[in-house]
Amino acid sequence: MDSNLKKRWISLYVENQVGVLSKISGLFSAKSYNLESLTVGTTEDPTISRMTIATACDDETFEQIKKQLNRLVEVIKVIDFTDIFVRMKEILYVKVKKCTQEDKNEIFQIAETFKAKVIDYGKDSLLLEFVQTATKNDAVIKLMKEEFKTIEVVRGGSVGIESISMMER
Repeated sequence: MDSNLKKRWISLYVENQVGVLSKISGLFSAKSYNLESLTVGTTEDPTISRMTIATACDDETFEQIKKQLNRLVEVIKVIDFTDIFVRMKEILYVKVKKCTQEDKNEIFQIAETFKAKVIDYGKDSLLLEFVQTATKNDAVIKLMKEEFKTIEVVRGGSVGIESISMMER
């Protein structure tokens, strides 16, 4: 990653309507902004959704992104997570295929170490679920690629909320 580029996080409250997700992702595409991760879900109010967006950009581009998002009619509120304490997690599924019994024993140790759940089990495969920070999930993927021949990875984007206490991400 370019030294001027920093990973940035934005949270948006948006109207829960058809086309809003497309409009926001389209803004990133039209302006050639890199969208690294986008997660969206309905809030406690069914008419409002909350998005968590990750991007890598310089300071000037990030300010431009926030201004562009604030201009959209469907956007209710933009929250910049840059300088505030946030609780942030992402979900990761790793399926390990063609396992030996020795592989399975090692996978169970990895699951215990990383506080993962074994959510499905077959004769020669295991499915793990991790809910942790993106950085920890990166480390898990690296380890699993090094240790096992055949893995399948599915990961969701991070979701975040402002922390009540002064804890880090």
